[in-house]
Amino acid sequence: MSDVLLHVSGVSKRFGGLQALNDVHLRIERGLVYGLIGPNGAGKTTFFNVITGLYTPDSGTFELAGLPYQPTAVHAVARAGIARTFQNIRLFADMTALENVMVGRHIRSRSGLWGAILRTPGFKFEEAAIARRAQELLDYVGIGNLADYKARTLSYGDQRRLEIARALATEPQLLALDEPAAGMNATEKVALRALIERIRTDGVTVLLIEHDVKLVMGLCDRVTVLDYGRRIAEGTPAEVQKNEQVIEAYLGHAGAQAAAEATS
Repeated sequence: MSDVLLHVSGVSKRFGGLQALNDVHLRIERGLVYGLIGPNGAGKTTFFNVITGLYTPDSGTFELAGLPYQPTAVHAVARAGIARTFQNIRLFADMTALENVMVGRHIRSRSGLWGAILRTPGFKFEEAAIARRAQELLDYVGIGNLADYKARTLSYGDQRRLEIARALATEPQLLALDEPAAGMNATEKVALRALIERIRTDGVTVLLIEHDVKLVMGLCDRVTVLDYGRRIAEGTPAEVQKNEQVIEAYLGHAGAQAAAEATS
């Protein structure tokens, strides 16, 4: 099995006169927490949307676990083994936490439409198994006691955890997190870091967009920096925070010092 989990090459995306991504390359090895950072408008979320099937790229090649995949539909990408969360939380607000995770799990179900309509024994057995697994994942992210609460009643931090649980329900090889710490307080960020480290330890590779530089530099194994849709740096956190182009475009000297403290 190849050590490279995700390999994308030559990815470009234009919206009218805006070149959002320009010949971006990314190579993520298995077992890493990999950071994607850059200033606002750098193309980070566009890149996420391309590799997860929300946007169709103008060009680029895509491989997951050594096999080509085409990011043309969200469900196809999820089946291939990539799951994601969103910068703006996208939960089913009037469904319970358990039901939200069960929705994510259904992409791996086998009963099909007629099984659901006819309520066959196989369908009922599978639904019970999906519910059990959903509860296990809620326990895993630390909100198992909130299974019967509607998603809209959960705190912001718990909604973030619920999104992660739903993404994990698809059994991803790669978990793509789009600003998971946004809006969290310091205590919630510490808990989030511990959760991401646990996910990595349990065999799921993580791709992380995050504006909290200290969190990225203290958590990620490798980091890529985008600016105006181009990759301007890639390397370990220590290497990236010393890159003069990154300091000028994104970190600033104060930010570079904060990043250095996070990795020291």
